[in-house]
Amino acid sequence: MLLTLIAFIIILSLLVFVHEFGHFLTAIKFGVKAEEFGFGLPPRAIGLQILKDQGKKKINWIWGDKKLAEAAPIVYSLNWLPIGGFVKIKGENGELAEAADSFGHQSIGRRIVILAAGVTMNILLAAILLSFGYGLGLPGAVDTHDNRAIIRDQQVQILEVLPGLPAAAADFRPGDVIMAVDQTTIFKAMDIRTYLADKFGQTVKIKIRRGQQELVKAVVVGKYQNISSIGVALTDTGIVSYPWYWAVYEGFKMTFLWLIMIIVAFAIIIKNLFSGLPAGIEVAGPVGIAVLTSQATKLGFAYILQFAALLSINLAIINILPFPALDGGRIMFLVIEKIRGRAIKQKWENLVHNVGFILLLCLVALVTYKDIIRYGGKIAGAFRRMIGL
Repeated sequence: MLLTLIAFIIILSLLVFVHEFGHFLTAIKFGVKAEEFGFGLPPRAIGLQILKDQGKKKINWIWGDKKLAEAAPIVYSLNWLPIGGFVKIKGENGELAEAADSFGHQSIGRRIVILAAGVTMNILLAAILLSFGYGLGLPGAVDTHDNRAIIRDQQVQILEVLPGLPAAAADFRPGDVIMAVDQTTIFKAMDIRTYLADKFGQTVKIKIRRGQQELVKAVVVGKYQNISSIGVALTDTGIVSYPWYWAVYEGFKMTFLWLIMIIVAFAIIIKNLFSGLPAGIEVAGPVGIAVLTSQATKLGFAYILQFAALLSINLAIINILPFPALDGGRIMFLVIEKIRGRAIKQKWENLVHNVGFILLLCLVALVTYKDIIRYGGKIAGAFRRMIGL
């Protein structure tokens, strides 16, 4: 559990830190004053400023949460809550718009770029993580990769268990790895299909791996679409790697594909919500993400890389949604300002963002409650093991 907690904090911190770093870089690029850029969340533990004195640079150390003068150089800080990071930009809430180095003084186009930079950095981070992962080797379906791929540890995995057929009755599950059929070791899905082709009505013993467990299940071969089958969809999986120069291409390509798939998934959720239908897709909050982090940690470093990349893309998409308090919501107000020819009064915009923030907190609380109901037993068990009960 301790390893899970450390991995969870590191992954979350990396995603948030990179997001805020995107805002920081573009603000500096456009001449907007960044008052503080910090690792972790306030209160400040220690900070430093880089001062110029007669052409020479020197460091000014700042201890604690000391207030600084408006004209002070950027503070690079380390904060007491070691999760993520933040950037404090001059005039980020519309104040001090008359100052040339404030956010509110910039053109609408520049403000949109600064706001969207965090999302861009999260997508770029996902591409970098996947590129690095494909250099080392990532788990994946073998038949989705070309002949440049280097495949190792090939195995047969269950993608789907069809209801009402023998495999469902025998409690086969998606993700199970088929190791052997009637004591014959299996390496390819086609081998299983060929073996079962003339076994209709016969009982076969199938050895599977589920997590750290190895199980043997006896199942009677049935029929599906006039083909002898136990009722599972199979795929050949393995650890897929590429030469470094091609791994970068694959990393960026997979990021794009995941981006499209996640956008489609969000569109389905939103459509179903407005139609009064169930979301159709499970949504995880902080507790659910922690449980998934635990599962990825147990599977190994490659799975952690994939999981972090997937979270980074999700964070990017959520942040760009046109919802108040998110980057996308702030961009939405800038688009309205462009169309109207004048900005909405700051007090009304702030009110909308505050209400949006409260709604987001309520949503997080609701999803967290559902996560606790769903994963509470696993969390309690892990905690008991950690304290030796």
